[in-house]
Amino acid sequence: MAPRAHHPHAGRESRHPTYRRGARDRGTLLRGPGRVWRPHPPAPDDAVRVRGGRHGYPVPFRKPARRGGGRPLLRRRGERHRRGPRAQRRHRYRARRPRLRAVAAFLPRPPHRCRHRDGSRAHEQLHRRQRGAVPLSSRVAAPSRGVLARRAGALPHGHGVLDGRRAPRGARRAWRCAAAPRRGRPLRGVRAVRASPAGWKGAVVCGIFGAVSLSGAPLKHPDCIPAMAAALAHRGPDGERIVGHERARLGARRLAIMDLTTGDQPFQSPDGSIWMVCNGEIYNARELRHEGARAGYPFRSTGDIETIVPLYTRFGADSVSRLEGMFGLAVWDDAQRRLVLARDRAGEKPLFWTDVAGELRFASEIQALLVFPDQPRRVNHVAASLYAALGYVPAPHTMFSGISKLPQAHLMIADRAGVTVRRYWDPAAAATHPSRLEGPDGPAVLRTALLHAVERELMSDVPVGVFTSGGLDSSLLAAAAARVMAGEKIHTYSVKFTEPGYDESPHAEAVTHSIRTIHHVVTADDSALEHAFDHVTNSLAEPVGDPALLPTYLLADAARRDVKVVLSGEGADELFGGYPTYLGHKAAGLFQRLPGRRLIRRVVDRLPSSTGKVTFEFLLKQFVAAAELPSLERHLTWFGALGPGARAADTVPDVASLLTGFPHGDPLNRIMWLDFLTYLPDNLLVKVDRGTMLASIEARAPYLDREVMELALPASSAVKVRRLTTKAILKEAARGLVPAAVIRRRKRGLSVPVARWLNTGLRALADRHLGAPRLYRDAPTARLLAEHRSGQRNNARKLWPILMAELWAERWSVDV
Repeated sequence: MAPRAHHPHAGRESRHPTYRRGARDRGTLLRGPGRVWRPHPPAPDDAVRVRGGRHGYPVPFRKPARRGGGRPLLRRRGERHRRGPRAQRRHRYRARRPRLRAVAAFLPRPPHRCRHRDGSRAHEQLHRRQRGAVPLSSRVAAPSRGVLARRAGALPHGHGVLDGRRAPRGARRAWRCAAAPRRGRPLRGVRAVRASPAGWKGAVVCGIFGAVSLSGAPLKHPDCIPAMAAALAHRGPDGERIVGHERARLGARRLAIMDLTTGDQPFQSPDGSIWMVCNGEIYNARELRHEGARAGYPFRSTGDIETIVPLYTRFGADSVSRLEGMFGLAVWDDAQRRLVLARDRAGEKPLFWTDVAGELRFASEIQALLVFPDQPRRVNHVAASLYAALGYVPAPHTMFSGISKLPQAHLMIADRAGVTVRRYWDPAAAATHPSRLEGPDGPAVLRTALLHAVERELMSDVPVGVFTSGGLDSSLLAAAAARVMAGEKIHTYSVKFTEPGYDESPHAEAVTHSIRTIHHVVTADDSALEHAFDHVTNSLAEPVGDPALLPTYLLADAARRDVKVVLSGEGADELFGGYPTYLGHKAAGLFQRLPGRRLIRRVVDRLPSSTGKVTFEFLLKQFVAAAELPSLERHLTWFGALGPGARAADTVPDVASLLTGFPHGDPLNRIMWLDFLTYLPDNLLVKVDRGTMLASIEARAPYLDREVMELALPASSAVKVRRLTTKAILKEAARGLVPAAVIRRRKRGLSVPVARWLNTGLRALADRHLGAPRLYRDAPTARLLAEHRSGQRNNARKLWPILMAELWAERWSVDV
């Protein structure tokens, strides 16, 4: 890089003897024998100085406050102090080498040979300024004591990570000392650790994991904790950190989004007795921080996640009800030997747990729990039956026997007395509140709440984008984001299918052009979708029956080049009545009064099938197949996988029990509430979280903001579905923000040409797994596949989830 002409010192650094060849290794305060030194990376253009030489590169520069040295004893008024030649040279080079900014310690380092002599010193300066000036020798040689102390023989070498930070495997690493404690506090088992090659970026953590012994015995497999971190590497590619002792260890993978300098997790209370890890975002962190500061809590970061620690210290497990955001969190109370797990109200962030002989383990994804050799890999037949009936697994079940999924809006408390799971937020209670959307001001109230939700969820220290499809939900989010950001360009992303009848990218481009975004179109041809299919089926330790996971991953993989956070429109259909099935429920009453219904069914069944997206023929066949069933069974049939013939007799009662406490006067609203409790968290949000996390970016859903949910839940179905208009109240709120053509468009969901694949590209795979299934031996998959191949009926919606489950069982060697 050529010297920057606009800087007065550009290109002059090589004059100082320190920069001569052979003298570049001076000033290594942190480096010891054998430690690797690396140069600093490019810094922002607005604050750089330029190194000379062949491999010149910019480093952070802070202009000194003054160049003058000490004040002379006698000097006339207005006379400038003059130094001698040696003093001038000394102070000239001192001014040219200011103290490095804190950000220098966190930026990634380029691999070229050019070295900066203060590279390691930047980390030491940062630690001294943030956490107290403790001598390096004292930090490294501090005696082990306290709850994080290493006990003789308790931990294997290399895994006694009492405050361990690791980088992704294969990365070039540099050594530095772990973070020192605040001044005057004892050090708790800190040792020298490896630094992330991406720099020590504190982060929004997108993968948490851990294991605790509730009996007090040492952990059986402490060496598996780093393997848990490796299994979640895609959720946090910026590194990892693990804390703990012989009875408990917690860790986190980092995706740097907020508080890029001091947001490293796990967080601890000042006395070291409370450890906390959290995956997600806390949107009311500012208010919680003010409360903690008034109570005298010494925060060590500026991010949102640490605010949970003082809240838990004051209110215990009940503090979770004070949090607003999306999160999956774990708190370990070492003094009480108690573990608390919690998920957000809508279920945006996942959290799984298992109890193996008194040792409780948890993780953001199931594959992190499978690294333990004593973890069974048996299929959960109850979950498999529900998956066949619904196309997804409702919480608390998972497809693995012995592994549970924490439901949305629930917390789990585990201690020596046992394990308790309870709800901390009740949507049924929210649904009984008076509705604020019924009157003439309803659209304005909803619009204000949505703008506020978008504003809160745009909170980030990195660029944010929006997934758009050209439909109302995503278009409204993009327009709201453009309004909130007021003049700043936002990135939007849509998918373009090459299959006729599936492509909606022209609608998305028209919307983004009207609101002036930087729009990106991602082509999803057969080659790209095949790559996504292979990656998804080989990576996830749970079957995801929604084929829209594939284009979601492709969108996220393309967006990661520009942004680390995207807004997505999940939740709008369930909260505001957007699915065509809701119109079907209203039409079912009319169909039941028609004469000659049997003849109508015969005629409809003989209609030719199509492999198109969602054709009229497909919707008509779905409608007449279940129009005369009771409302709940009808709905599960329309959304199910194998249809009414293969549904277990107790499926409907089990699902109906979730509606306990909801009002009974509005049958259509009860269907929407059921989708909010099951289809949304256990299918749609699983698709979005796994699809985006596989690409290492984070998705946020403003429609699932607490204020928006508590506005929508008590609103009557008449406000949401008016005659043949779905999402009526949302469309009124969107007027003036999005083009009228978007409001009038019929809903078309994100889908892929699965029906054609089963006959072409996936034909051999489908024949092997659906012709003779191993997991679903008694299911009529062979007959359904034959009907599909002959064109008699489009059974792709029923066959795809079963194919994904069969591939899952084979990939993870599940005992069926």
